[in-house]
Amino acid sequence: MKTPAEIRVPVLIVGGSLVGLSASVLLGRLGIPHLVIEKRRKISDHSRARGYTVRTMEIYRAAGLEEAIDKVAADRARHLGVLRTDRLDRQTDHFEYIDRDPDGLGARMSPVFWAHCPQAQLEPLLLSHARQYGADVRFGTQMINLEQDQDKVAVTAKVNATGEQLTIHADYVLAADGAHSTARECLGIGVSGRGVLMHYLSVLFRADLEPVVAKRRFAVCHLEHPQAPGLLLPIDDNDTWIFQIPYHPTRGQTPRQFTIPRITDYLRTAIGDPDLDMQILSTAPWAAAETIAERFHAGRVFLVGDSAHQMPPAGAFGANTGIQDAHNLAWKIAAVHHGYAGPGLLDTYEAERRPVALATAERACERSTELSSSLTGAVAPSQRPPLASPSTLLVAYMAYRYNSQAVLGPQHDDILPPTADLSGEPGTRAPHLWLDDQGRRISTLDLFEQHFVLLSCPSTPWHSAACQIAERDQWPLRSYRIGTGPNADLTTDQDTDWISQYGITAQGAVLVRPDGFVAWRTNTPPPPGTETTVLTGILSDLLCNPSGGGRGRTAAERDRAGRRADPVGDTARV
Repeated sequence: MKTPAEIRVPVLIVGGSLVGLSASVLLGRLGIPHLVIEKRRKISDHSRARGYTVRTMEIYRAAGLEEAIDKVAADRARHLGVLRTDRLDRQTDHFEYIDRDPDGLGARMSPVFWAHCPQAQLEPLLLSHARQYGADVRFGTQMINLEQDQDKVAVTAKVNATGEQLTIHADYVLAADGAHSTARECLGIGVSGRGVLMHYLSVLFRADLEPVVAKRRFAVCHLEHPQAPGLLLPIDDNDTWIFQIPYHPTRGQTPRQFTIPRITDYLRTAIGDPDLDMQILSTAPWAAAETIAERFHAGRVFLVGDSAHQMPPAGAFGANTGIQDAHNLAWKIAAVHHGYAGPGLLDTYEAERRPVALATAERACERSTELSSSLTGAVAPSQRPPLASPSTLLVAYMAYRYNSQAVLGPQHDDILPPTADLSGEPGTRAPHLWLDDQGRRISTLDLFEQHFVLLSCPSTPWHSAACQIAERDQWPLRSYRIGTGPNADLTTDQDTDWISQYGITAQGAVLVRPDGFVAWRTNTPPPPGTETTVLTGILSDLLCNPSGGGRGRTAAERDRAGRRADPVGDTARV
């Protein structure tokens, strides 16, 4: 028998779809060598996710992807309506236009807007960027088994085309392998929640619907024909569409019963044109479900995306929550890998992300109730509640809050607060403000990705302390003085009171994590002569590194520090 090929890598990502590829880009930008395996032969042409929230677009902006995504999404920028009708050829049925930002709250909170970009078009962008940052992405490679000890994870994988087996030894594994996660099963982690809410057959097809759609540019159309209900979704601004057909296993219905002729008849009935010329491109059954894993990590293996949580698609919470999982975890793995943080920092991933998943899933199920009632006829059109406003959704999209050892401040009772108030509290996303960087307009959010960032006024001793620590001990720390005077590193408009928006005073400071969440803030200066000691202690606490000081003065020392914090260290490469 041929000996399985062996691979040694710091991080293995199992699953090369939307969340796995996003994790790859984020790890690559932080300098973490990694391998991605994906059981599909190639990226799927059949889109699932389409809408990316403001918070997700902030993450992609930091990763250098915003412009490319906006370019791909430009065709769908006008698709902001929700149409409800029993036949698409009717021109007078209920149509709700969704204003992107009806009261300007989104523009005040973020430098970006949400985007409509089919997953089949986003994934190639992510794949290209991942490979630019050195990722080894292998399609047609499937995980079979997973075992781990204190020092490493051993994954057995198979190359589907040849049957060749691989043994992959990794310091850490990110399981982005979907709702039926093999990694989660190997770990024996159970799930809880409502389970499957509805079954759908997703149909990708091509047809000229301009005569019946006319000028109504919708993000989703609820077609409520009694014999052919479903959801119609535009993929481009031309002739490519997805139709979601609900089916009911409890009534004996299965996806195999939907032959191409039957699907064609169904769509023609729903749309209201018995002679509509169409081409069925592909079909894919799926289930709208709500499940949350009982744990989000075990040892050195971390669940991200659908392997950790399933959410119904209403509100576009599922994929976006998974991308934010990856963002939360990437900088923590990088900090441990490079020796700046202790292994305990990785425990804060579950402490932070599982409560967010639970709260977000509840919000998604509330939105899904309205969707399912329109497809089943359970609620008359006149009795349906109005769609939640974009301002209401911003709370779930952007204002979620973290409680963990990586946040120094009061605990938050509500993971999703009543309003989208971002005011610099520890555990919340740092407020967005426009700044001038030597003639270049940037957002405060553009400062966060690679390092911890200290923000203060020019007159406080916090800035000089941060600079001394960064230079002396090579902490991953940057410091910026914000104001209007000549000593400011970044300037604000005269009208911008940045310190009150961050909840501090002119003598205070705020420390922001690489993922853009506030880690700590103070309104007072440190006692004279203690500045560097105090700030070093704060960083040590946040990074779960009780030894403090003296990290990574050289690349070799960083390697040795990494091996002390983590016995496997970073000696292996793909």
